[in-house]
Amino acid sequence: MSAEVLTEEFEVLESIYPTELSIVSDREIQIDVEPDETIDGEHAFKLQLFVHYPDEYPDSLPHLTLVAIEGELEDAEHDTLLESLTEVGEENVGMAMTFTLVSHLREQMASLVRKRADQLMDEEREKERLTIEAEEARTRGTPVTVESFKAWKIKFGREMTQRKTKDEDERLRALSPRDREEWKRSTTRPTGRQLFERNKNLEHDDDSFVEEGIVSVDFSQYDRSQPRAHDDDDDDGVHFSDSD
Repeated sequence: MSAEVLTEEFEVLESIYPTELSIVSDREIQIDVEPDETIDGEHAFKLQLFVHYPDEYPDSLPHLTLVAIEGELEDAEHDTLLESLTEVGEENVGMAMTFTLVSHLREQMASLVRKRADQLMDEEREKERLTIEAEEARTRGTPVTVESFKAWKIKFGREMTQRKTKDEDERLRALSPRDREEWKRSTTRPTGRQLFERNKNLEHDDDSFVEEGIVSVDFSQYDRSQPRAHDDDDDDGVHFSDSD
């Protein structure tokens, strides 16, 4: 490689990147590189590309180094970018390739920014989905089955009995001794069923109230629709007069 060829390429690069290019030596330069397009809301992302030219350049590839000066560059991303630059450089062996390499790097950086934005959006959507599912599960509760309902009913009945016993104990403690005894008597009164069982022979006991010798009357023997003979006789014996 003649010094004149490299000097000529440096002059072209200075005209294209007047503020981004820095000539480190006659065989090395550094260029600040940014994505060729930006995405609103994304953090700044800028790399420094160091290019060291061997004696065989442009018939051999220059040595390339990438350093992040704004934003972050993960190791996997760094390796991917360098591999992509190497592939492009191999396609341009024998020609001045620095401008081509920088242009390709800017495109790859833009693709990386878009990929990051898409990944961030996917993470936000997944987080939102998980939040919605958790809220639905919280409001939906546990599906009710016959077995779970029976278990709940038994547990609920036990809890209600315990609560009732506790309430009664608290109520008794608040009463005077006399009121407490009265309350106990009222709660120990026999139920309707107990009264029924106790007096189930009551209908037979009623027979004792019927006096002996009394004849029962069968009212079906009397027909109120037929006029009585003595009623007619009574009517014939009645006379009305205007006189006193």
